[in-house]
Amino acid sequence: MKTLYPEITPFKQFFLATASQHSVYIEQSGNPAGIPVIFLHGGPCSGTKPDHRRFFNPARYHIVLMDQRGCGLSTPFGELRDNNTQGLIDDIEQLRQQLRIPQWLLFGGSWGGTLALLYAQQYPQQVMGMILRGVFLARQTDMDWFLNADSGVSRIYPQRWQALQDSLPATASGNLLQQLYQSIFGDDSAAAKQAAGQWMAWGGQVALGNAYQHSDQPISDQDLLQVRMELHYAHHHYFIDDNQILNHCQQLQQIPTIIIHGQHDLTCPLEAGWRLQQALPQAEFVVLPNSGHIAKGEEMIDALVTAADRMAEQL
Repeated sequence: MKTLYPEITPFKQFFLATASQHSVYIEQSGNPAGIPVIFLHGGPCSGTKPDHRRFFNPARYHIVLMDQRGCGLSTPFGELRDNNTQGLIDDIEQLRQQLRIPQWLLFGGSWGGTLALLYAQQYPQQVMGMILRGVFLARQTDMDWFLNADSGVSRIYPQRWQALQDSLPATASGNLLQQLYQSIFGDDSAAAKQAAGQWMAWGGQVALGNAYQHSDQPISDQDLLQVRMELHYAHHHYFIDDNQILNHCQQLQQIPTIIIHGQHDLTCPLEAGWRLQQALPQAEFVVLPNSGHIAKGEEMIDALVTAADRMAEQL
């Protein structure tokens, strides 16, 4: 069973200057003459971490990590102006051109996989392959699973779901997403942090399952900004049409693709990965019987490292 490669440090770090106010943090590690791979993190609200370099053989890969707009070390942190899906795609393509990379491998999980697919649909000639984990197609049905009071994952964790509902002001109106958006972007900072804390707890419970440990500690200002970004994208339907990804998979038929999905993924149920594989019949579909959503655990890490190693042999 494969494990993460040893820790490495970047050989270059810089900020990508965009046409907007956003400066996007970039780091490069591994072999500058190796196979270019860009790691696309999830969220949309998180950021890259040092361990993300370690999925790739540093002797074979030129490893590029990017903190998306408003995330991680990118500045201004939490900024929502000009922060949308097309802007992120533009940043990826601008970075490719600036690094003078003809083609690269896309490696992304959850929202990072969504972004990889959207980028590949817009720039298929620039993509040599894709490794996608925990497929999130950003459809209305995916949001309904995560946010619907009558069906979906709320029926699996009703106590945590009720705590999320109870965190919202009685005056809030609309569906749960609208209520969350009103509260977290409202003028009452205490109410905003209370709702944001329960939103983070809900996401943690669904992603981690029995491994989740709840804390009643108040959230930080940075946490609030991260939640606002996540809801900013969800409120705007991730700035794409419903079912856009599946409807435009014809552009991706020639791209080598490995889809890795945990059978016990409750954040992004396996159906999404299965639907994507049906739209991309050339893709290899790896179902992990003992894994969930996050990129941790022996089985998941083994599958991701193995996929990157195999791509290095094939590309």
